[in-house]
Amino acid sequence: MDRDEDCLKQELEELQRQLGKKLKFEEAVFALKSLLRHHYPSASPSLRQLFYSVICRVATVLKTRYTAAGFWLAGLGLFEEAESLLSLPSEKEHLKTCIVQAREHLHQLSNPSEASESAQNMSSGGYLFEGHLTVDPEPPQPQWLVQSNLLTTAATLFAAESSQGLEENNTSTENAASLLQELMGRLGDVLPLIPENDAMPRIAPPASKEVVAKLPVITVTEEILAKLGKEAECAICKENLVVSDKMQELPCKHTFHPPCLKPWLDAHNSCPICRHELQTDDHSYESWKEREKEAEEERKGAANAVRGGEYMYV
Repeated sequence: MDRDEDCLKQELEELQRQLGKKLKFEEAVFALKSLLRHHYPSASPSLRQLFYSVICRVATVLKTRYTAAGFWLAGLGLFEEAESLLSLPSEKEHLKTCIVQAREHLHQLSNPSEASESAQNMSSGGYLFEGHLTVDPEPPQPQWLVQSNLLTTAATLFAAESSQGLEENNTSTENAASLLQELMGRLGDVLPLIPENDAMPRIAPPASKEVVAKLPVITVTEEILAKLGKEAECAICKENLVVSDKMQELPCKHTFHPPCLKPWLDAHNSCPICRHELQTDDHSYESWKEREKEAEEERKGAANAVRGGEYMYV
């Protein structure tokens, strides 16, 4: 006979809290797997959603905190059990991804030479997050970011070719197609081709490695969670925050899971929420920003002077 759902919900919430405690993680995962097997098929929609939420929490905790094989084996067993029971396509796809990640992690642990070689080859996969929490391979860039980067690079190439004085008869469809074909082979040449024209908006480079490495990491406490509210979440992965979560804080005070934030800062120099910019390692870009700041101050000063003159003649 199934337990009362209220009792089950309380037990699931308690198990979710225990996931953040290293000594209780495996026990909590095994208990969750048992509850899933015996109660998920007859559970109400709301209880099924809670089951899925706690399972997602297991995946997040594994990727952000734990590396030992025992933890990942426990997680793999849970993901496989859940994937066989859950019916929503989106949930099943997410669990399949979790299963693949767990198997890859366990394979790397059992084949350290392959893991070391992979870490040295940036094109083959992920690497450790500099000085911080995650040892999970860096996730692939989302498709929208890949497309955005390609479009930006294509636009830069066209602008660069125009600045070199292309004849009008060379701007044919054939020439445009040729430029696009050269795109992938010329990525390394893109930045040197950008005209030194201060009026042209610069493409922001990634945040400085040193600045990122020094970003503070805070631990979510009961007090912080109470201040943020029960629905507080990482704005990137959309996981609700719980006590003991590790969060990386930007100068603008917005916080994110370190493994969620890293891929973004590898491609951008700004906060994903408010676009507050961090320092970069690109001296040319930093100089351009300073000149733009000075020019903006001059424009504001000139505008104020004009307004002052207008008032004088009224």
